[in-house]
Amino acid sequence: MMRILRYLVPAGILLLWCLAAPALAKAGPKACGREVYEELRAPASAGTAPVSIACDLTLAATDVISMPIVYSGSAASGSRLDCHGATLDGTVPAALAVLIESVRRHDGSWDRPVDITIRNCIIKGEINIRGLGRNGEAELVRQSSLTAGHTARAQAAAPSRIRLENITFVAQRNIPLYAGPGVTELTVEKSTFTGTSRSVGLYLDAESARNRILANLFDLRTLWREQLAVDGSAENRIEDNRFENPVSGGIFLYRNCGEGGTIRHQAPQHNIIANNIFHYRDVAGARPAIWLGSRQGNRFYCFSRPRAAFGSGLSADDEAQYNTVTGNGLLGGEPNLILDQDENNIVSGNR
Repeated sequence: MMRILRYLVPAGILLLWCLAAPALAKAGPKACGREVYEELRAPASAGTAPVSIACDLTLAATDVISMPIVYSGSAASGSRLDCHGATLDGTVPAALAVLIESVRRHDGSWDRPVDITIRNCIIKGEINIRGLGRNGEAELVRQSSLTAGHTARAQAAAPSRIRLENITFVAQRNIPLYAGPGVTELTVEKSTFTGTSRSVGLYLDAESARNRILANLFDLRTLWREQLAVDGSAENRIEDNRFENPVSGGIFLYRNCGEGGTIRHQAPQHNIIANNIFHYRDVAGARPAIWLGSRQGNRFYCFSRPRAAFGSGLSADDEAQYNTVTGNGLLGGEPNLILDQDENNIVSGNR
């Protein structure tokens, strides 16, 4: 083919074509057109459909976007959103501000987005990242969990390599950041969690793995739960974060044992929790800053959980093992606020 081309086109043009072809093959999404901006800046109302984004988007600091945004499937892969301080207001019409989702094909396989970056935003409401389903009780998640190989299926179906940087999450009672079953290689860095959540601030759901939670500030009010939940999530790095007055709990590692009829296969293991600061203004009645094995079957649904030869079908225990907890500081706190209720963990050098 190259011999034929050599006779048909001048050598210089052929050389340029050969050099440009690999770059063209790797080209990512183009900048969003004006029609996308106009659609986003329209006022949202109840029942408003989200605006689908599969392009690079830059906002102005003065923008307040009430339309929900969705990144769906591989068409959205490589997209970048830089808010430059703009606000994504998910309080109207619902709590969801940004959805990053995989799409199920007609043959049952999954088309997932990868390498999406969102930075420099104020987000009121929730970012939800989902593959097989929104959470561990979703029907497709439950069905998959009943047979072996569920962790691999969930991870293959879920979005991966999502980066959230310099985000101010303002919780509006819902969980501000939810990484659904199977999400891998999510990075949350140099961001702030504020507002009030009825649950937690950041949720790493079952079968998720290799996520990085780095140099963030957790300064939100949780009504009765911990600020960061690691539910059957493994091989994560949670480092250099600061937790302000986490009296309801800081970081809890556990595994739901059959909630919603779903077997949780993966245990919260091989996580690194290092060099975080937990700043207490009042420790009276405080729950642990870090709790390895915070449930151990102590939930009513554990008694009716599906039985199987794997995961929570075999044991209701958390199996929060082989985790490393080092170099964490408890300002105004006490050593017993780090609680290890499982086995084979390294807990040392905390102060």
